[in-house]
Amino acid sequence: MSNEANNVQILKEAYCRWNDSKGGSVEHWFDSVVAPNISFGSVPRGAAPLTFAKQYDNREQLRAYFKGLLEEWSMQHYTVDEYIAQGDAVVARGTTAWTNKKTGKLAETPKMDFWRFKDGKAVEFYEYFDSAAVAAAAT
Repeated sequence: MSNEANNVQILKEAYCRWNDSKGGSVEHWFDSVVAPNISFGSVPRGAAPLTFAKQYDNREQLRAYFKGLLEEWSMQHYTVDEYIAQGDAVVARGTTAWTNKKTGKLAETPKMDFWRFKDGKAVEFYEYFDSAAVAAAAT
């Protein structure tokens, strides 16, 4: 299997677990996907009310992202429709929906995740989504 195909397979399994467990597979991301030195970013860049969605520079810091996400939101679905791989990079494109636990409002948005791999582990990630719609659901 090529590195591209292997990287896509790693993500397919992780996203499938993520969706099926409705966010309960955090440890799988840490055990099987992300490298210790991952650079992890998010389009809101920590702006309120999405303060957890910011830049993290290693796997241990990244735990705060998952903690904030899962304390504030309940996943309805996380659907990846397409993977595009070239060299060490993979883009996952789909949609996701989450309900804010405080407001009860639903945010459904297109979702694009950029990944870069090295030696079978993700060393870079950046997520793109409709941050205005998500922020509106949180307020």
